[in-house]
Amino acid sequence: MKQKFTSVFTLAFIVLSSFFTVIKPQDKTIESKIDSLLSIMTLDEKIGQLTQLSANSWEFPGKSVISDEQKEAVKKGGVGSFLNLFGAEATRQVQKIAIEQSRLKIPIIFGYDVIHGYKTTFPVPLAEAASWDPEAVEKSSRIQAIEASAAGINWTFAPMVDIARDARWGRIVEGSGEDPYLGSVMAKARVKGFQGNNLADNTSLLACVKHFAGYGAAEGGRDYNTVDISERTLRDIYLRPFKAALDAGAGSFMCSFNEISGVPSSANKHLLTDIFRKEWKADGFILSDWNSIGELVVHGIAANTKEAAKLAITAGVDMDMESGCYKNDLKDLAVGKKISEDVINESARRILRAKYKLGLFDNPYKNCNPELEKTKILTKENIAAALDVAKKSIVLLKNDKNTLPLIKDIKTIAVIGPLAASKADPLGSWEQQGDSNNTVTVLEGVKSKLGSGSKVIYSKGCEIDETGKGGFADAINAAKEADKIILVIGEGGHMSGEAGSRSSLELPGVQEELAKALYETGKPVIAVLMNGRPLAIPWLSQNVPAIVEGWFLGHQAGAAIADVLFGDYNPSGKLPVTFPIATGQVPAYYNHKSTGRPGNDTVVFSSRYKDITPNPLYPFGFGLSYTKFDYSNLTLSANKIKIGEDIKVAVDVKNSGNYDGEEVVQLYVQDIAGSVTRPVKELKRFKKVFLKKGETKKMEFTLTDNDLAFYNIDMKFTVEPGMFKVFAGTNSEELISADFEVTE
Repeated sequence: MKQKFTSVFTLAFIVLSSFFTVIKPQDKTIESKIDSLLSIMTLDEKIGQLTQLSANSWEFPGKSVISDEQKEAVKKGGVGSFLNLFGAEATRQVQKIAIEQSRLKIPIIFGYDVIHGYKTTFPVPLAEAASWDPEAVEKSSRIQAIEASAAGINWTFAPMVDIARDARWGRIVEGSGEDPYLGSVMAKARVKGFQGNNLADNTSLLACVKHFAGYGAAEGGRDYNTVDISERTLRDIYLRPFKAALDAGAGSFMCSFNEISGVPSSANKHLLTDIFRKEWKADGFILSDWNSIGELVVHGIAANTKEAAKLAITAGVDMDMESGCYKNDLKDLAVGKKISEDVINESARRILRAKYKLGLFDNPYKNCNPELEKTKILTKENIAAALDVAKKSIVLLKNDKNTLPLIKDIKTIAVIGPLAASKADPLGSWEQQGDSNNTVTVLEGVKSKLGSGSKVIYSKGCEIDETGKGGFADAINAAKEADKIILVIGEGGHMSGEAGSRSSLELPGVQEELAKALYETGKPVIAVLMNGRPLAIPWLSQNVPAIVEGWFLGHQAGAAIADVLFGDYNPSGKLPVTFPIATGQVPAYYNHKSTGRPGNDTVVFSSRYKDITPNPLYPFGFGLSYTKFDYSNLTLSANKIKIGEDIKVAVDVKNSGNYDGEEVVQLYVQDIAGSVTRPVKELKRFKKVFLKKGETKKMEFTLTDNDLAFYNIDMKFTVEPGMFKVFAGTNSEELISADFEVTE
């Protein structure tokens, strides 16, 4: 056996020497190099590039954690990529097998779910979207890329850009919320952050934009469920952030688990080939989600895995994540002429192209330096950046009678709630290598702000999602001793995320009952929420004087929240999602259609519920500050423009309060009448501006044809002549407006 291997290796060396003389000269393009490589690859080796396997464990950092069977597959050129293999030493060991023991020495690409941090954990993506600060989000992704690349990772399965209008869907936490424009801006920022200026740079990760497409529209908000939306809605709403990510240079995409109108995404040729490849001219590669090709059998669109493999490769899925369908069935399909080998060649080409762009052929060990890894992880600079983004992500929902900010010489303060001292939950889902021991809790953050003359009393009160009230008495006693109560409640860190759908958006367990018991003490209650989705909290909104939306903010959660509570940072976050009054209102989103009978509390025969108002609890774009901003003098460069002309919009924003602060100035547009119905308003621009108290600034925006266009009755993306309304303001409801006309 050993002798046979040696002779094969010798042959491979001779072949490869010839190969390198063909592709190495600097004047050759990547495509010519790929042509040369494909010409000497066997069918098995080509299929190997299309195969992604998962490491069998991630419990042993610094060691190879793939199985013996997987090692043999690498030697034979049967693996193009691994996921869940990380650490500079571990990836080096596996890469060494590929480079030194496989016939053609094609490097492995190592992928990992770097969703909101590798070791330094940043806020979850939904929270970062609440910053409305694309520069901060890009910086966050850049640092995540620096850390992960130092640990041997080349590829992140992020950003997730799915638009989500139903907060029951657990994976709303991984995206940027309900709006396609905000989602597009954040998608672009994350792609730029992950990929940097040059994919071949040692600190860059190949972005993988997911989930293509419509995943956030799952029926009932239930993960993996059916999606049934029109082509117009797909294009106007759900595809826009994907196109923005592609335009930003994203090198790979992941298809979604769901079907759209009866066709699962992993077999959807219209989506993957007609739109992505032909219409968008994309040259990156498409990865399946975990076993999503194999699940075509469960969907009922394929009778067996061989049919599933044929459907997927024909539709345009280039790499198979973990189903084994390509590895086990593609060769038979090609040999039996059920598919053309040219299809396999094209998929292999796309994957090899990504490896060349990443610089892996020039330096396959570029991210496999254990000494470098030690210097890039959890640095002071990274931790400071995580704190900065966390502060920007906090949204102040309520602040009656200036309850906040708190004074630092307060005599006694009670910190109560199941999340007040939690180190694990602030990390949220997909925390990956984030160590909860590095988390600053809210309790620790509060204590750090107070001097020796202040007293902090802590009581857990209850568990997050259990019904026991045994801790209520202790919490009430703590509250009675205190001047103020900080109540930290919400979801557990893993109550949202993949497979984290919930039928109810109300506070889990007896947390609301705990809040009511503390309210009865008569002491002022400040509610701090931790959650990965909008929550229905009407009682808190009506009764508690101050509410802070703290999301899952990562390692620096407690420090960021304390900075806001005690006025060291003036909150500037805005909601990227609508907060409903009750679960029964979802899906709830601001850019809905009018209908022929718009919802009205006082009109019986209108689109409303009999038991609650049609209005949300907190609208999209909402967020308070410790200061106040006034809007006036909304002006347009013209009252009438022709199709193809731009229009300039200006509005004065004044800080009329007592604090310096930042405001997110939001610009919306409504197309009054179209060949198909249009939303009541759509976000088109926003800017974050810092204003000193008393200062006024004129904010200017330019709207183009693209901002006024939509898919018309003939499914053409175009601007139609007619009247438009433009709005400016502090959120999607508190707005001033002006009108203009577009003519042919």
